[in-house]
Amino acid sequence: MTDLIAQRSSAPISELDRGRVHVRVPGSRRRGRGPRQSPLWAVLFIGPTAIGLLVFYLWPTIRTFTMSFTETGPFGGSTFVGLANYVRLFQDPELVGALVNTAEYTIIALVGIPIAIAIAALLNTTGLKGRGAYRTLYFIPVVTMPAAIALVWRMIYNGDYGILNQFLHLFGIEGKSWLTDPATALVAIAIVGIWAGLGTNIVIFLAGLQGIPDTILEAADLDGAGPVRKFFSITIPLLSPSIFFVSVVSVIGALQVFDLVYMMLGKSNPAIPDTRTIVYLFYEAGFIDNQRGYAAAIAFLLLIIILVLTVIQFRLQKKWVHYE
Repeated sequence: MTDLIAQRSSAPISELDRGRVHVRVPGSRRRGRGPRQSPLWAVLFIGPTAIGLLVFYLWPTIRTFTMSFTETGPFGGSTFVGLANYVRLFQDPELVGALVNTAEYTIIALVGIPIAIAIAALLNTTGLKGRGAYRTLYFIPVVTMPAAIALVWRMIYNGDYGILNQFLHLFGIEGKSWLTDPATALVAIAIVGIWAGLGTNIVIFLAGLQGIPDTILEAADLDGAGPVRKFFSITIPLLSPSIFFVSVVSVIGALQVFDLVYMMLGKSNPAIPDTRTIVYLFYEAGFIDNQRGYAAAIAFLLLIIILVLTVIQFRLQKKWVHYE
């Protein structure tokens, strides 16, 4: 303290009056612009992500939007046609069918959410043996290639030698060709989609269940609440943020379904008109008919649909999602 008084007394009076005297406290670090405060570090950390978003997301979106106003010639090149592609799109009878099929697939795919919640609750049971093995089994489809999944399920659904028909035959039920029947093809594909995405949803719900404080469940036990009452009155409300996240991601993924339809049905399947999704319609226009401008209009319509549905989900989540 005497050193501080001595330094202050030795400083010029004019500087003391202006408050510009910087007295260094012994043992304290000198404050200044260090490496972490440099803008260069911010650029280094944000730069790769920003470049990736710009190159792989923002620029393709802008390019697709501009392409939707053009018509591609048979030998390349493009001609500006204004809103002609959008006018043709909304007059296309196949668009309505594709939108209906996509909506049906999305609704069926959302059935996987309560299934995943139930399985996650069972896996979160105290004292369950082999919990890690169950988690691994459920997560295997997530890391499996979609082509392999489609190939295996095509054999399971096969009308001549499929395992499913052989299993139904044991109970006297006559099987069918599930993937060529227009009445069952879309449902069969949606079941595969649910099965393939079940592992990811279970992991998310398990993390949410393990984040619920035990004190709340113990207090419910003291009040005499049973397991069913605790599940629907405590577990589900506290798990609602995870349910909301999974529902948003599931809807976006279901609206973009293409790989399962393409690989499980093939181009010559008679059930294609009843299973054609909006992305499959985009594929036919862009890669089979070589109408890239029209395909770009389809892609941009899908982008708008996803944006609108996501905004609606975020608006509605205020009424049923509990963050505390």
